[in-house]
Amino acid sequence: MGQFDGQVVIVTGGAMGIGAAHSRGFAAAGAKVAVADLDEVAANAVAREIGGLALKVDVSDEEGTKAMAKAAFDRYGRIDVLINNAALFSTILPKKPWTEIPVQEWDRVMAVNVRGMMLAARAVFPYMKAQGKGRIVNTSSNTALSGVPFLLHYVTSKGAIIALTRALARELGDSGITVNVITPGLVSTEGVKKGYGQEMIDARIAARSIKREQVPEDLVGAAMFLASDASAFITGQVINVDGGQIMH
Repeated sequence: MGQFDGQVVIVTGGAMGIGAAHSRGFAAAGAKVAVADLDEVAANAVAREIGGLALKVDVSDEEGTKAMAKAAFDRYGRIDVLINNAALFSTILPKKPWTEIPVQEWDRVMAVNVRGMMLAARAVFPYMKAQGKGRIVNTSSNTALSGVPFLLHYVTSKGAIIALTRALARELGDSGITVNVITPGLVSTEGVKKGYGQEMIDARIAARSIKREQVPEDLVGAAMFLASDASAFITGQVINVDGGQIMH
C-alpha cells in the first residue's frame, strides 16, 4: 500500500525539473497525479510514464486553472493535494539592475509566479471544501529569505508567495485545508545547469552545510510530508530545503 493510495494530486509545472520529481514521487506513493504544465508535449510524456493525466494549462489564466481542476475532478472524482509549483524561473530571466527591468517583464513574472499560485488554489478550493479536507503546498525560493541582486521581479514574486501562503492559511483553516510553502535552494535542474553553469552551482555547494548539489528529488519528501496527515496541524509555515545554506 502506498502512502497516497486513493488520493488525487495536481502538480502545476509538473512536467519538468522539480515539478516532474513531484509528479513521479507522488505517483510512486500511490497517488493519481494530474501533470499540469504549459508544455503539453512534456506533460504527456510524464503522464504516460507514471500513468497519470496530462493537462495543458497556463496558470496565469483564470479559466485555464478552472478547467484544470475540473478535468482532474471529472477524471478522478476528487482533489486532495495541489502542488503549486508552476513558475517563471530565475534561469530564464536575464539578470539586470532593477532600474532596467521592463514593466512588461515585471508584470509577466507576477502574473505567473503570484497570480498563478492564487488562481490554481482558487480553482481547487471548491472541491477541497466539499470534501472537508485538502492540502496546498506552494513552491517559493530561498532567494526570498536572503535577497539576491539583479532579479528583483523574481525574488519579489517568491517573497509574495510566502505572504500569500500565510494569508491563505488563515482563510482556509476552517475548511480543513492546510497551506504551506517550501523554499528550495538552487536546484541542479537542466535549466539551472544551462543557465547558470557549474561555477554558480559550486558556489552554492560551498555555502551549504550539506555540501553537494541539490537535486529535484530533495524537495519531494518535504512536499509529501506537508501533503500528508502527518502535517495535519501545520499550516501557514515555511519549510526551507536548501542543504543548510540559510538557517531559517
